[in-house]
Amino acid sequence: MKAKDLQFFEEILNERKVQLQKNIASCAEEQAGAQKDDLKDEGDLASASGGAVISDAIMTQQKKELEEIEYAFKKIKDGSYGTCEMCEDPIGMPRLKAKPFARYCIVCREIVEKENKAKGK
Repeated sequence: MKAKDLQFFEEILNERKVQLQKNIASCAEEQAGAQKDDLKDEGDLASASGGAVISDAIMTQQKKELEEIEYAFKKIKDGSYGTCEMCEDPIGMPRLKAKPFARYCIVCREIVEKENKAKGK
C-alpha cells in the first residue's frame, strides 16, 4: 500500500478513535449521573434500567470497535495493514474505506461470519 494511502487511513482511524473515546466518556458520565438520580416510582426505575441496558450495549460495541482500531494501528506500524489475515491478499480499497479496521477481504469475511454463526458467536 502506498504511503499516502496509509496516511489517509491512519487519519480516518484516528478521527474515529477520538469520536469513540468521546462517546464512551459521555455514556459513562450519563450512567454515573443516572445512578445519582432520585427515582420516584417503578416507572422511573424501569425507564432508567432500560436506558442503562441500551447504554451498556452501545458502550460495549464502541469499546470493541476501539480495540479493532488500535489493532489496525499496530498493523500499520508492522506493515501488514490492508492485507487479509486469512488469504493474505490485499483488502480492496472500497472495503477499507467503508471499514478502515477490516481484517479480512470480502470473501474471507463471509467465511469467518459463517464460522462464527455456526459456533453461536
